[in-house]
Amino acid sequence: MIDLNGINALTLIFSALLIFAIAYRFYGVFIANKILRLNAKNVTPAVEFADGQDYIKTDRRVLFGHHFAAIAAAGPLVGPVLAAQFGYLPGTLWILIGCVLGGGVHDMVVLFASVRHKGESLATIASKEVSNPIGAIAGIAVLFILVLTLAGLSLACISAMHEAPWSLFTIILTMPIAIIMGLIMRYKQGSVTFASFLGGALLIIGIISGQHLMSIPVIANLFNWSSSTISIAIAFYGFLASVLPVWLLLVPRDYLSTYLKIGTILMLAIGIIFVAPTIQMPALTDFINGGGPVIGGPVLPFIFIVIACGAISGFHAIIATGTTPKMIGNEREILFVGYGAMLVEGFVALMALIAACTLMPGDYFAINTPVAYYQDFLTEYPELHTVDLPYFIDKIGLDLYGRTGGAVSLAVGMAHIFDKVPFMNDVLAYWYNFAIMFEAVFILTAIDAGTRVGRFFLQEMLGTLLPQFKNKNWWPGVIICSAAFTFSWGYLVYTGNVSSIWPLFGISNQLLAACGLIVCTTMLIRMNRKFYALCAAIPGIFMVIVTFWAGYIQVIHMYLPKEQYLLGGLAAIAMLLMAIVFTGAFVKWFYLLRSPGTILDAYGDEVKCLVDR
Repeated sequence: MIDLNGINALTLIFSALLIFAIAYRFYGVFIANKILRLNAKNVTPAVEFADGQDYIKTDRRVLFGHHFAAIAAAGPLVGPVLAAQFGYLPGTLWILIGCVLGGGVHDMVVLFASVRHKGESLATIASKEVSNPIGAIAGIAVLFILVLTLAGLSLACISAMHEAPWSLFTIILTMPIAIIMGLIMRYKQGSVTFASFLGGALLIIGIISGQHLMSIPVIANLFNWSSSTISIAIAFYGFLASVLPVWLLLVPRDYLSTYLKIGTILMLAIGIIFVAPTIQMPALTDFINGGGPVIGGPVLPFIFIVIACGAISGFHAIIATGTTPKMIGNEREILFVGYGAMLVEGFVALMALIAACTLMPGDYFAINTPVAYYQDFLTEYPELHTVDLPYFIDKIGLDLYGRTGGAVSLAVGMAHIFDKVPFMNDVLAYWYNFAIMFEAVFILTAIDAGTRVGRFFLQEMLGTLLPQFKNKNWWPGVIICSAAFTFSWGYLVYTGNVSSIWPLFGISNQLLAACGLIVCTTMLIRMNRKFYALCAAIPGIFMVIVTFWAGYIQVIHMYLPKEQYLLGGLAAIAMLLMAIVFTGAFVKWFYLLRSPGTILDAYGDEVKCLVDR
């Protein structure tokens, strides 16, 4: 019998790279050619409805950067770290299998559906492909989930930037750099490469100079903002990113942030190659049956809920039916942008899992267990005592006990690996602060794109009552919807109320992933793709089953016994809304599968029936 404990981290990295490369070359291409039948000759919304504001044909490299930055928020960093409680094996398997067969397929088919439907939202697609009532219910559910997501992400960003002036300085600096890049790429033909090098160079200078500038007390105090100040600043940034032309701030900043994200992950990979650390976390821990201090539920089904981004995530459907489909200039780019970005995110998630699992198990649990329960935990599991944590605390200069949520343990894990790279001795504190800043940048790029998509949602919904709102160039509608949506999540962040309903995000997010796959399967069946539609239907039905399973456990065995009736009620409402959407879609499947004959649509494809674009 093979002993999976004590495996070298390099084995996991090279295995993942091989699997992802094969998946892109064969499965991704199969989806593009056989299932979606992408055609470069088809006119995309970015060209057909070009307005210089939201619909604008964008270089595929820049668009990849925007899309990856927008979908890869805290999820691929924090989720795998939390899932390390079960051991490294469940998370590794779910990331590899889920990303290739679930997340990549989800992102491609949802992006394809939006491109074929004028770049509009998942709710609008559901209205046209299933029915108007189902689309309305899906719209309410998606808007609810999006508000929770942005509020929760903002709180995570505040946690990362609070009392971290160097990180805050660097993040603020990315905004003027992004505007300079946006102006260059907009008004100078063929300037993407030049703007990329300039932006990258300015970012590196900013990171290095920021460390030295923050050693000056007067300057450091200018960037030592309170949590309330940061919360207001994040909301204001979200509003600006929502109303300004997409080419001016949002896209170039996300593109710039991608350099930092991918660059840091590559640095981490190189560090692992130099250090060749052993995975200290066992393949499976005693907590796979539940009762752990980090995640209360069992590994099945909660591994599928805790690790969302990096395997499959409903938040991706919001981006893939929001900003990205309005900027694709060629249908063939859906493979590169949709499937390619998902595979990169899967690799990021695996690197985060490795970074956490190279810590000694006792150190991991000491960081992620609330201080109030840590002594009781240690009494029950004395073998999980700390080993290197006192050293980390001394070198970093911060108390690391009870820093729950995954962000700190990831930063410590990354700093631990970097610290062992040759010529990198005695810079543990530097790498820890760099990792915290890296996480904050990751989160903020989802907040800006998510706020803009939320504005799109509101405009589409209000447009059914007041047609002017459907005109995305009508500035009163843009300002009103941006302000209303930003206030909805910004108020929760400022008051801190979202902390009581954040646990709902995991269930809601995966319900949304299932919704994206189920609705788009309806479209594939209508387009007469027959057997091929199973590639989206199977992961969609799987996500329906495991998410309702996890939701049932949360409501019956976690919320109600603790008299958390509000949480239980909201979770039940979210599942009920999505159950209605799924039922409506399944009924439409049955109707379409029994429908005889085909007809040619506007793209020259044989379909079972025509729908309004």
